[in-house]
Amino acid sequence: MNWVTLIIAGLFEVVWAISMKFSHGFTKLDWTLVTIVGMVISFLLLAHATKSLPIGIAYPVWTGIGAVGTVIAGIILFGDKLSMLTWMFVILLLISILGIKMTS
Repeated sequence: MNWVTLIIAGLFEVVWAISMKFSHGFTKLDWTLVTIVGMVISFLLLAHATKSLPIGIAYPVWTGIGAVGTVIAGIILFGDKLSMLTWMFVILLLISILGIKMTS
């Protein structure tokens, strides 16, 4: 269950990162509020997951989910373009997240 909590925490990291972009530097109140709520939920869920998962495992998985998810969301929502080299590193990050999960 704590892995599920950690995954949801990572997904909320994507929510706050993307909503921060939509907030246009915190000038749009509705998106600013979504950003803050997303941050709080993400941190609370991460804190909950670390009650039983080692921080050295939970934190890199959390940031990795956030990083990969934000890259994908940026491509879908904002038309971000990635070079082939960047894609290679995103794939390596995803493989690393899966490797941490499988070996812990």
